[in-house]
Order: sequence, then structure tokens, then C-alpha cells
Amino acid sequence: MDFSQTLIAKSDAILDQWVEAVYQDEQIEATNELTFKAVRDSLPRVLKALATVLSESETSDLQTVVDASLEHGTLRAQQGFEPAEIAREYRLLRFVIFSFLEEDLLQGSAQEVLRAVRLIDTVIDEAIARCFNSYTQGRLQELKQLQSQLRLTNQELTRLVRANKDSISHLAHELKTPLTSIIGYADLFLRQQRQQSELKDSYANLESIERVLKSGRLLVRLINDTLEISRYDAGQMKLQPTLTDVLSLINFVLEMIEPLARTKELSLVVECDRAPSQVITDPLRLQQILTNLLSNAIRYTESGSIHLECWTVSQQQWAISVTDSGIGISLDAQTQIFNPYFREVTAPQVQSSDGTGLGLAIVSRLVQLMDGEIKVDSQLGKGSTFTVILPLETIAYDRG
Repeated sequence: MDFSQTLIAKSDAILDQWVEAVYQDEQIEATNELTFKAVRDSLPRVLKALATVLSESETSDLQTVVDASLEHGTLRAQQGFEPAEIAREYRLLRFVIFSFLEEDLLQGSAQEVLRAVRLIDTVIDEAIARCFNSYTQGRLQELKQLQSQLRLTNQELTRLVRANKDSISHLAHELKTPLTSIIGYADLFLRQQRQQSELKDSYANLESIERVLKSGRLLVRLINDTLEISRYDAGQMKLQPTLTDVLSLINFVLEMIEPLARTKELSLVVECDRAPSQVITDPLRLQQILTNLLSNAIRYTESGSIHLECWTVSQQQWAISVTDSGIGISLDAQTQIFNPYFREVTAPQVQSSDGTGLGLAIVSRLVQLMDGEIKVDSQLGKGSTFTVILPLETIAYDRG
């Protein structure tokens, strides 16, 4: 029997079933922010090449398997997949292929079945190996870029430290954990690399790279957030007001935030029927405000919903509110939450989160820059509501 024809005939169904299985696998979290097309990637080429390997009449096209798998690994590195997630998606691919070929395999002879199973396993194993090879190279490239980015920000960070000595202890404390992790895992990885003639694509090596990159990303975010506050305090942050479509901007932010809420099974409720259709504001700064408030609400809410509402207050002002059903904020903390680096660390959710303690400080400064005001209403254990009131027409003052 020629199983290659069956594989070609069922390739579309295999693709759809595989993508659905990857989406439903709770241990493959990277797909939460990806489209169907991005997940499917180069798999059609792998299946087509696999069919030539199964065929007894065509020349085996193993080079396409190699090329497509290398491409797949590079893309997965860019998409932020972890090694275990890639291994799981290939395991699902193997399962889906055999489930679709099962009926035909049962009709073949023992020799034909053994040949087909052996070839399918060989091709998928080769695809995994090639994918991990390019994935590792992609991660190493990101590591090099991260190193360059840290080097470029070092000079500005030094200037910041000199200009703002009051924040030295806070900044040093926040930088210590990710920096220690970067140094430790980078040293481990480099020692392993020196001991081997060539880099092996083992889970240990890949996981070490992942930990370095995760800590590095957190460090870069912390530095960038600190610099953002520094620029405001130094009067260097400028507004660029323009006519902005409110609903389009809100929808854009929601598209970025929705996967975070879906991961925690939180519902996003939006009520913006009374919002102004257009305002004159700085769309980038408004986007920062919304993103910080919504991501904060999701970070500290374990169940329930996040409610976003916006409405016209008067002929001069409009308002946005973000309400969550999360852990809430104590009265004492409410007077400090807009200070840089402040975190109410008594709550377990705060201790375990990847927040930097700078999000609300940035929001507060952006709101002030836009001649607005921000209010908080919260009770411990009952959630929080942050309300931002902004002018319908923001003016770009020279605040230097």
C-alpha cells in the first residue's frame, strides 16, 4: 500500500486537527497570542516532504524536511516558545498523523506497516532535531541582542543613578534578583559549552538559555521603566497630541491584553458606548496608561472579571475606569501605590508576580503630563477601581 497518497489526501484535515490540539494543550502557553497561520507555520511543507519519504515511487525529499524544520525552530524562538512546548507540539503531530492513518495502516501488511511507522518516526525525529538546532541558534542570537541592549542602556542608567540618589537602594534591590540569575545561568551555560566540543541541543542547555533571557527581559523592562520615570522627573518627556479615535485605540490595547486574561480565565467586560468618538491626545501615552492599568488588574486578579468603562464627563473632560475583582489594596497602601518601586508585598500574589513596582508610577506621571487626574477606590479582598479623568483636548506644554 502507498500510504503517501493517504497522507496527501488528508493533509488539510491533519493540519487543522494538529493546530486545534496545540491550541487546546494547556502546557503550550505561547499559542495564546498567536493566530492559526502563525501556529501552522511550515508544517504543510513537512507533511508534503513526509509523503515523498513514504512513497515507493517518488524520490525522498528529506531536504525539505530539514529546511522547513530549521525555519520552524527559528520562528518558534521569535514567538517565545519554550523547549518543552516545541517538544509537545511535535508529540501532538506524531499522534495526529497516526490517528489519521490508522484505518489505512490496519489494512496493510505487517511489513508495510512497520516500514511506514519507522519512516514517519524517523522524519519527525529529524524534524525535531533540526528544529531544536535553529531554535537554539535563535535564542543565542536574542541573548546577544539582549547583551547589546543592556550595554547601550548602561550609560543612561549611570546618569540616572547620579541624578536620583534617593532611588539607589530601591533600584539596586530590584536589579539584584534578575542580575544574579543572568550571571549564574550564563556562567553555567558557558562552562558547559567549553566542556563540549559542540553545543548540544539538550533540555538543560535550552532551559538555561530560557532562564537567562527571562531574567534579562525583566531587567531591561525595569531599566526602561525607571528611565521613563526619570525622563518625566527631568522634564524631558514631551507629548505629541493628535486627533485620536478612542474606540480604535481601546480595541488595539484589548487585542494585546486579551490573551493575558484568557490564560487566567478572566472575562473582559467593556462598556464604552458613552465614550467620545475622538479626542485630541497623545495616543502612545494613552495606550501606555490603558495597558498598564489593564495588565495590573489581570496580574492581581485570580478569578472573576476585569471591567473597562469610558464615558464623557463634560464638554471638557472624559474618563476611563478599570475595575477588577482581585486582591484589593489596603488604605495605607493606597497613599503610596503611585510612588516608584512601591509594592504591597504582604500579599502572596504580589510576592510571586513579575511586576516591577513602576507601572502605576508611570501611569500617574503620564496622567499629570496630560493635565488629568487619577483616583483609586479599593478594599482588601474585594477588588479595585482606577479612574482616569483626561481633557478632551490635550495641550503639549513645554514643561522643561
